[in-house]
Formats: sequence, C-alpha cells, structure tokens
Amino acid sequence: MYQHLAHGISLYSGKTRAYLRYKKIPFEERLSSEDYGQIQAHIGRKIIPVIITPEGEYIQDTTVIIDRLEERFPTPSIYPDSPMQKLVALLMEVYGDEWLLLPAMHYRWKFKRQNLWFVLNQFGDVMKPHWPAFAKPLVAIPAALYFGRMYKPLMGLDENTEPELEKITEAFLKDFDRHLEDHDFLLGSRPSIGDFGLVAPLYAHMAQDPYPKQWMQDIAPRVFDWTRRLQNPGGDEGSFLPDDEIPETLYPLLARMFRDQLPLLVNTVRAVADWTAEHPDADHFPRTIGRHDFTLGDAHGNRAILPYQQWMFQRPLRHYQGLSEGEKQQIDPLLKKLGGYDGLQTEISVPLDYINHKLIVAPA
Repeated sequence: MYQHLAHGISLYSGKTRAYLRYKKIPFEERLSSEDYGQIQAHIGRKIIPVIITPEGEYIQDTTVIIDRLEERFPTPSIYPDSPMQKLVALLMEVYGDEWLLLPAMHYRWKFKRQNLWFVLNQFGDVMKPHWPAFAKPLVAIPAALYFGRMYKPLMGLDENTEPELEKITEAFLKDFDRHLEDHDFLLGSRPSIGDFGLVAPLYAHMAQDPYPKQWMQDIAPRVFDWTRRLQNPGGDEGSFLPDDEIPETLYPLLARMFRDQLPLLVNTVRAVADWTAEHPDADHFPRTIGRHDFTLGDAHGNRAILPYQQWMFQRPLRHYQGLSEGEKQQIDPLLKKLGGYDGLQTEISVPLDYINHKLIVAPA
C-alpha cells in the first residue's frame, strides 16, 4: 500500500491523487503533524505531496512521483506514443504546473472576503488535524497571511497585470470548455500527463475555493465537471485519439501558452546559464535566481526567475528535439501556425536535473 501524504486544499496534491486513482494504485491518503516531521527528515523541507512506497522510500515532486509510478504501473500509459500528441501532453503539463499557478493563487487570495473562512478551515485541518474545529482557523491565520503576501512579487502580479490575468484566465476556461464539449480529456477519452498537469491548479484552488468555484461553474461548467471526473475516474481506461490527431479545439490553448508562457521559459533558460557561470561552486539551485520582465496580455510586469521551470520545460523540448526530421516535418507547420516553433528550437546549454529533492546541473 502506498501512502499519499497530501491534503485536499493542496494544489499539487490534486495532481498526484488524480493519477493514483486513475491508475487504480492502492494508496492511503493522510497528513498529520508526525507526517510533516517525517517529510522534513526525509526530504529536507516540509512540502506536500509526498509518496511513501511500500518499501519505505519517500518520493517528492509530482512529476518525479508520476514518472516513478509509471515505471511500476505502465498500463494504461498517460504518455501518448505518437509524437505530436506526446508533445502537446508535455506542453500542457508545463502550462498547468507552472503557468496556471498564477490564476490559482490570484483567485484564492485576491477574493479574501469570499474565500478566507473556507481556506482558514482547510489550512487549520492541515496544520492541526486533531484540534477542535472551532480552533483550527485560528492557527491557520499566520500561514494565510504569508501565502496571501508572497505570491504577488514572486509571480509578478500587481494592479497592472491582475486585470490582464483575469481576462486571459476567462478566455482559457471558455476555450477549454468548448474543447470538452467534444472530448472527455485533452487528447481523447484517456487522460494524459497534460490533463494531470492542468488539474493541479484547476481543481484544488479554482474548483474548490468558493469564489472561483462558482465562477467556473458559471462560465465553464464542463471544465468543472472535468476536474471532478479526474478526481473520481470511472472504470474505463479510455484511449487517445487515433492517427496522432490534435483536435482543433486545442489550438487556442496551445497558442495561448506559446504567446504567454513560452517567452518566459526561454528567458529562464538564458538566466540559468548566466547564473551557473556566475556561481560555479554552487551545488544546487535556490528557488529563485533573480528577476526578469514579462508580458501578460497587454500589461508588462516583473517576476522571479524560477530555475525549476527550465527543468519542466526540458521535458517537451527534449521530446521535440529528439524527433526524426520526418516527424518534425509533420509537426512544424502547426507549431509555426500557433507560434511555438521558434521557442522549441531553444538550446539548453546548462541542462538541469532533480536529484535527491534538489535542482542541480545535470551530471555530464
């Protein structure tokens, strides 16, 4: 039996929980003060989700967890075999994990009047699960104050960028809702790694917190249903669309990622190379390595540089750059049409790896 150290309010816990349930992997979900102590001892910091294997190994990071479990439970695979579908699935994982984090945090903490009581109760349940219900919100106040302040400078959200983020998020939800009118998931009746990446922010924050939950149900009810479907999958494993098909209803989602997120990822690759040259003796990367400018719709902002995002970007980049010339000839016209071709030519001069719960320069 696997142990899933996680909580319902945790953004990334929703990703691993959905995966475990879809793959029908036996697991027990729990989180206690003692669990946090064990996480600190094994991982080096208090972070969820964490998986404990039946052999007692602690695994952290949702992408690492999923890929390790895919080795043990390979069927049905959440990675399409065909080149374009696999690329799209990997891109959507990066988009969900790293870009939709912005609206997830914004819609949780910007609308405090509607969300705060729910969030305090949930945080209190994480921090002091055995305390009486009336006391749990009180212990959560310092944590809520911290998270409510830290995300804006980290993500570059302010009075200029927030209105643009809301426009972009509404457009994304409506476009995704239109896609789900014809398809259960991104690429057919089987969820891919892209679905699991997207569900992390769209479930735990936006489909549970009172304000964005009602908003999502109003403007994108199929997306809301999709979050529930991933958290409680049925018995049919489903299938990906035949012939490496990418539905045209996904084109707006891909174009939006290429326009909004891809330039940031390319800049991060450059920043990682520069930082590495300036810190030759560093044995791992800190969470942030400076700041850079970015564009959000019609607004300009400044946000932290997160080297972890390069590690995630390497996944679709390596897949694409490892394709044969014949496969690229089939894919490149669509990439050029949607605006992703140039970004996927990016060369990684300093590849990263995630080893022993730390981000490091990949061993040669």
